[in-house]
Amino acid sequence: MKKILLALAGLAVLAAVGFAVLRPAPAAAGSEDAALQDRLTRMQYYVTQQDGTEPPFANAYWDNKAPGLYVDVIDGTPLFASTTKYESGTGWPSFWEPLSEGAVTTRPDHSLLMTRTEVRSPSSDSHLGHVFTDGPEPTGLRYCLNSAALRFVPADQLDAEGYGEYADLFASDG
Repeated sequence: MKKILLALAGLAVLAAVGFAVLRPAPAAAGSEDAALQDRLTRMQYYVTQQDGTEPPFANAYWDNKAPGLYVDVIDGTPLFASTTKYESGTGWPSFWEPLSEGAVTTRPDHSLLMTRTEVRSPSSDSHLGHVFTDGPEPTGLRYCLNSAALRFVPADQLDAEGYGEYADLFASDG
């Protein structure tokens, strides 16, 4: 039953994504928004600024197994580490815990005729995805995120990109 529900949810997401990608981009509200539209891909803008969802199994990080940090694509704030990433079978990158307390915020989401818990970046107020209570231990949570809302920083590039303070998280990774 869970697989059927995930498949139906995936189809709904694909339909919504198709609509969003095919429709014209919204007019910029101001110079900051226009600069953001210029800097982001159409999908990144749709996901982060319009609370969209990218297609499952057709995104950058759903099957990424490399050690490193996942940061906010808007402002680079560290959000999740590969040490808490796991294969959820949903087609989106999934984590059982954020990098630190306060790394993400949540709020109720009543779209799609159901109540879910939306996950946002507190620093940029970008939509990241949703969190569910069907994840693995030790938290039992599944932070199901959009790759388009994230940028991956490989562990061997943390120092060069200004994230050296997180290098110890990956010291034992190959």
